[in-house]
Amino acid sequence: MKFFVLFIVLDQSGGPDWDVKLGRVDSLTASQEDSNNIMPSPRANASLLMDLFERFNLSVRDMVALSGSHSIGQARCFSIVFRLYNQSGSGRPDPAIETRYREKLDKLCPLGGDENVTGDLDATPATFDNRYFKDLVAGRGFLNSDQTLYTFPETRKYVTLFSKNQQAFFRAFVEGMIKMGDLQSGRPGEIRSNCRMANSRPVRVLMES
Repeated sequence: MKFFVLFIVLDQSGGPDWDVKLGRVDSLTASQEDSNNIMPSPRANASLLMDLFERFNLSVRDMVALSGSHSIGQARCFSIVFRLYNQSGSGRPDPAIETRYREKLDKLCPLGGDENVTGDLDATPATFDNRYFKDLVAGRGFLNSDQTLYTFPETRKYVTLFSKNQQAFFRAFVEGMIKMGDLQSGRPGEIRSNCRMANSRPVRVLMES
């Protein structure tokens, strides 16, 4: 369901399109714990992100391109206050943040303020484009897990490429999404008649390969 929703959002915001495979074997149950265990933290650095994606046979290029999904949307101040006021326990802001952008974030997310206030993930939050990568090059990444992609040599080369070539980003993003869509857990599952929920009547259970 998440892939289908993202596909529709991208189509309406100027992003790429691709053929979505049918017949995916989905889980019989939902697990918040499983989801939390594989969701990257906004505090993560590029090294942690590379290790996480490698567990699922996704390359560094895949990881950087898929991070470009942050070309649209917003995140809460809760996710960045440590960057603004106590990066790595230093009591100081993240030096990777461009000065004027940090001043903007200071006003949006003051120390002791409402951490549920949201900020844009890039300068064009309603348009799927390569602005996200241009912002990282300029030191204007909202999340630590975004900006860190420009501080590590292994990921910086892809950020630089995608910031200069939007079509290269789109191609890599589609390839990464198709790979993610093919991931399976190895647990019993079923082909759902409604992608939002498990089937209500008994069906033949399939083993994921």
